[in-house]
Amino acid sequence: MAESIAALTLIGGPTVLIELAGFRLLTDPTFDAPGQYESRGIVLEKTRGPAIGADAIGPLDAVLLSHDQHFDNLDRAGRTLLETAGPTFTTSVGADRLGPIARGLVPWETASLTAAGGARLFVTATPARHGPPGIEPMTGDVIGFVLGTEQPGDAIYISGDTVWYEGVAEISRRFRPRLVILFAGAAKPRGPFHVTMDNNDAIETAHAFPQARIVAVHNDGWVHFTESQKDFVQALTTLGLADRLATLDFGRRTEFALA
Repeated sequence: MAESIAALTLIGGPTVLIELAGFRLLTDPTFDAPGQYESRGIVLEKTRGPAIGADAIGPLDAVLLSHDQHFDNLDRAGRTLLETAGPTFTTSVGADRLGPIARGLVPWETASLTAAGGARLFVTATPARHGPPGIEPMTGDVIGFVLGTEQPGDAIYISGDTVWYEGVAEISRRFRPRLVILFAGAAKPRGPFHVTMDNNDAIETAHAFPQARIVAVHNDGWVHFTESQKDFVQALTTLGLADRLATLDFGRRTEFALA
């Protein structure tokens, strides 16, 4: 692909403002103040509010929602934001729950956005598994996304809440993104197993996408995260991957060249 610029702004948790090819996209909207949420016997506690409020985000061309059923991926203020954003791409069951504002995608399905000037952006859903094998009845459906400017998947991969497994390996065989955004943190809300990528998963993913810069988000601001951004950087640096790492400062816009 020809060189282009992507800009990322970390709002907090899994919420990232992505500016790419003239489009403004938001991942998993979470804008509530710190507090607790209870659902199906699980209590999640948020410890840090957003860097930028929902009312200051500005116009959005689309929302990339990995799943709607967990408060640390879509909270109350995030749901309100969906009403005024562009289309929300999410899982099929999530779209059924959210109604006309959402479009459900199944893994490998591609949708496109077209700007007034004719520019196009490809949005392709990718498989995700929110924990170890057999977790699906507990956690529900989840997807990730790859974005493409010239063809599907040539720009950015957003993992969504997933661990490393064969589905992520298959993504790496099908697409060549230049930037990978991992939902990390080794979240453990249900017991002694992680339901988002731990550092070992992140290392596997980095090797699977050897041409991409690696960014980790969703590893701060919630009690159930067990590995921090500092842990992530230390692990990948120890394995000789420091030159592949990129970090996002809370609330600060960071540009990346996608060559």
